[in-house]
Amino acid sequence: MNVDKSSVLGQALMFSGLAGDELEKLARMAVEKHIKAGEYAFWEGDPPDWFYVVADGRIRVIKHSPTGKDFIIAFFGPGEMFGEVAVFQDQPYPASAQAATDTKVIGIRKGDFLAFLRKNPGTAISIISVLGGRLREAQARMKDLAAERAEQRLARIILMLYNKLGTTLPFTRHDVASMAGTTIETAIRVLTRLKKNGIIGSSRGRITVAKPERLKLLAEGPPEIALQHPR
Repeated sequence: MNVDKSSVLGQALMFSGLAGDELEKLARMAVEKHIKAGEYAFWEGDPPDWFYVVADGRIRVIKHSPTGKDFIIAFFGPGEMFGEVAVFQDQPYPASAQAATDTKVIGIRKGDFLAFLRKNPGTAISIISVLGGRLREAQARMKDLAAERAEQRLARIILMLYNKLGTTLPFTRHDVASMAGTTIETAIRVLTRLKKNGIIGSSRGRITVAKPERLKLLAEGPPEIALQHPR
């Protein structure tokens, strides 16, 4: 079943302020694509020919290190955009985008979109504002990763996923370790401690947040405070 491209594009923060006729123009140049779980929308280093908005499913963004280890650095779900920064910078994609589940995306080709912006300069101003916010978020996260203890980093990642996806998180311990930039051994140790303290539950390929208020305490301060909190 085909998706309503105009509606999907309108969910993206970058396009949320556009009038209906502008969204229709974008929808006419957009292409619906289906990506099976495990397949890639693009690879790190590819030329930035397209950017996408997720219509259904989930995309994970993977950074490949020189040592061969992969790090999951972001997830995108319905209504969220990915690949646009490389398009605007006209630089190769800085990371790979892989479907975590069978996924539908709406893609817009770079050349078509730049032509649209030349005819609609007001849209370009909105996009600059959004990209500035995304850049500040990325810089803040890198600073956090450098300064935080492993417990805080893992708690912050789980809390972010909880706020975005709800109580049940369909991620493995390896996924969470990659997003937090820590080893799988460290992730197992911390997650086991969180489970023992009743903050989370876990089963094969799934993490359940039981006490988000204590998880928030751990993300924001010393682990002893959250892990000994009576609630």
